[in-house]
Amino acid sequence: MEPSVIAVCISENKGEQKKPVDSILLKENHGIVGDAHAGDWDRQVSLLAEESIDTMRAKGLRLGSGDFAENIVTRGIALTALPIGSRLTLGAALLEITRIGKECHNRCAIYYQAGDCVMPREGVFARVLKGGLVRPGDPIHLQDGGRESAN
Repeated sequence: MEPSVIAVCISENKGEQKKPVDSILLKENHGIVGDAHAGDWDRQVSLLAEESIDTMRAKGLRLGSGDFAENIVTRGIALTALPIGSRLTLGAALLEITRIGKECHNRCAIYYQAGDCVMPREGVFARVLKGGLVRPGDPIHLQDGGRESAN
């Protein structure tokens, strides 16, 4: 199975769930145009594997894309196994992984429902090296020394 984008999501405000959209436009050194988390920092874009969301669904939660405030939902790539500095192409865009996981200062609604939340451990953050349009169904390729290789 070729790694791919399952969903793309945005929100206008920080601290809220993101809503799935048909496509997102990534801007170099900025993030997603129209998303609250865009800016000049190391967490311009957040990614979460559909497999991680499935783990939470197995606990009985009804979850959709964006419910963990993730921008991009992926399938078929072990995001948390990628070293910091890894580069991924998604659609026309190029991202560089800057962080795996994050500190949650407040427990989210999902944590209170399930007693757990995967985003602090399994969410991956990136900065945009090359902008472009990204849509569900776009393939994901891991860059290897400047050469693309499907991983």
